[in-house]
Parts: sequence; structure tokens; C-alpha cells
Amino acid sequence: MTIERRRALIGVNAGIFLAHIGNFIWFPVLVASLGGTDSGFWAGVVMCMTYVGRLAATFFYEGVAARIGIRGAVFAGTATEAVALGLMGFGSGVAVYSVLALFIGLGSGTAFPGLKNILVSYPDDERPKAFSTFQMSAQVGLFGGALAGGLLADVDLRTLFSVVFAIFIGFCLAASAFIPRDGFGKTADRTGDRTGDRTGDRVPLFSTAVFKGIEVRGATRYFLLSAVFWFLSIGFMVGIPLHMEEFASGWAPSAPFWITGLTVLVLQYPLFKFLIKHLRPGAVMALGLAGMTVAFTAFGAGRSAPWVVVGCLTVVLGEILFVPSFDIWVARKVPADRLAKAMGAMHFFRSAGNMIGSLLAGILFDLSLSWDAPGGNWYVAAVIAAGCAFVCLFSKDEGAGEETADTAAEGERAEAPA
Repeated sequence: MTIERRRALIGVNAGIFLAHIGNFIWFPVLVASLGGTDSGFWAGVVMCMTYVGRLAATFFYEGVAARIGIRGAVFAGTATEAVALGLMGFGSGVAVYSVLALFIGLGSGTAFPGLKNILVSYPDDERPKAFSTFQMSAQVGLFGGALAGGLLADVDLRTLFSVVFAIFIGFCLAASAFIPRDGFGKTADRTGDRTGDRTGDRVPLFSTAVFKGIEVRGATRYFLLSAVFWFLSIGFMVGIPLHMEEFASGWAPSAPFWITGLTVLVLQYPLFKFLIKHLRPGAVMALGLAGMTVAFTAFGAGRSAPWVVVGCLTVVLGEILFVPSFDIWVARKVPADRLAKAMGAMHFFRSAGNMIGSLLAGILFDLSLSWDAPGGNWYVAAVIAAGCAFVCLFSKDEGAGEETADTAAEGERAEAPA
């Protein structure tokens, strides 16, 4: 790995690390607080609005990146997110939180695809390390943020969000100081408009077709599958603070994330590295979803703190195995000149899954209590996760190498996978 790519990787990882610290300080505390004062539904609504914002950002990310570069998009998005988070501490009520959450999502939806866009522009043999360290940095930030969130759980929201604002300013500066304007290789030439040439002029600022035109057989199936994964993932993230508030109120709302963060820190790199060498991506993703199935069943069956610990130790397999496997699949399949569009597509389906999942997590939690079926919300998630695991396990990856070879000969595809 060259010095420039190593430097950029440091910047990307530092950015995602700080972002996760900030996010895991505020959202478990706010979700638990709203769940106690209002309901799980309203807690879900506020979180849902962040994903409405991220979904909306999907439609103009490519146009923004073409005009101000990937680095500029990351800077602008993070700055927007930081300001909205800072204002959270000065507002009150579900309506105000929802509006600010929308802008938090808009900022995140502009910055996050930019970070991923940098990683997919790396040479193919460097991508597994880049994606794995990216996930590791996210989980280190998650763990640190959960710990800090526990310490700040009893402070007033103005102080809490002031701390988060400072962290996101650090994210803004760290990421933009280290990453290149438009990535590396062919992506750097085709993603942005460095010199005001015709490339940038042809990219509209707002487009509803940013997730179309990815010329890969079976791509839609995989993107839809990723949307369901993020539906399940955000269901855990929103549902578990509500669960803790109801069934294990003696623990901090962010306590489950201490467990998940530490588990990922230990297992992320060695487990994923071992499995991706011996199994096809679909099988690795199936194992991750199977772990989530076990976790959701444990949350529903026990509900008490010990069962929460058991579930948290296995739910992380989704993050460890599914996410990087999917990233590598996309990096191998998508043409180099369409990577910016692919990042928009990935973020669209992720945001759609998160948007629906965050809202339904609150609704299902309320229904499980009102229908006197505590834990029922987790059983629903377990059934969905098990179904997705079977889809991944029995899906076929044949043709991946053939597609790459054919299109590489035409100069249209990314470098052939190692």
C-alpha cells in the first residue's frame, strides 16, 4: 500500500471512528429517554427521520461529489451533521428532534458514501484490509461511544449534545485533512470534476436514478438483501435501549453496545479474514444472519439482563460477516466508472432498510407490550433473519469472475478480483 493510500485510510478510519463515538453517545440515551416519556413509537419516529434524511441525500450525493469532490462532500456532510447535533441540545419535544434528525441524516447521507467511495477506489488486493479496518474503526468508536454514553447518561441534554458536536467537528477535520479529493485510480478521474471538464457538467445535482444503471447480473437481489439486513440491524439498535428501559432498567441504555463493541473488537478481523478465504461471500453472509437469528431469539426468550448479554455476543456476527462481505462483492462487481453511483445505491438501500426498521422497531415494541406478548418483537426479527440466511446460503455466485473478466476486457469493469 502506497503512502498516499495509507494516509487516506488513516483519515477515513479516523472519521468513522469519531462518528461512531458521537452517535453511540447520544442515540441510546435519547431513544431510552423518549421511550420512557413518550413511547417506543415516537422514539422510532425520531430515529426514522435520520434515515429519511439519509435516503434523501442519496439522490444528490453523486452530483455533489462531481462538483466539489469526494473530500468536499465528506466535509460538507459532516459539518451539516455536526451543526444539527449541536442544536439538538437546545431543542425539546418530538417535533423539534424530528426536524433536526432529518438534517443529521442529510449530513450523514452525504459524508458516509464519500468515505466508502474512497475505499472502493483502492486496488482489489488492498480492499479486504481497507474494508476490515474500516469496520474495526467503526466498532472501536461504537465501544468508546457506548462507554462515554454510559458516563453521560445522567447529564442534561445540552451538555450531552455539546460533547457530540465537538466530536463531529473532529470528524470533519480529520477525514477531510487526510483523504484525497476524488480517491485513487480510475475513480479519481471519473468521479469528480477536478478541472471543470464535461464529466462534472453531465452529472445532475439531483437525480432519482442514482441507484440505477449498475450493470451487474443479480445486483438488485443483493441490494434488496442488504436493505433487509439493515432493517434488522437498526431494529436491534432502536429496540435494545427500549428493551433495557423496560426489562433491565438497572443497566445504562448503552450497556448492550459495550458488549457488542468489545466482541467485534476481538473477532472482527481474524474471523472475517479466515471465513472469507474459505467460503464464498453468500455463505459468510448467511453465517452472520444466523448469528442474528440466535440473538433475537435470546432477547425474546429471556428478556432479562443475562439473556441480553447472550444475544449481544451473537448479534454482532451480522456486522462482522455480512457487512464487509457485501462491500467486497460490490467492489468486485461494479464498473470503476460507476462506483459513485454504486455508493449511492448502497446507501439508498441501507437508508431504506434503516428508515423502515427504526419505525417498526418502536411499533413492534409497543405492540408486544400492549398485547401482553413481551419479546414478540424479537421473534418477528428472528424469523426474518433466518429467512435471509437461507437466501444467502443457497444463492449462487457463479459468473462473478466471468462478468469481471468480460467487462475488464472492454475497459469498463474494475480490476479483476484477487
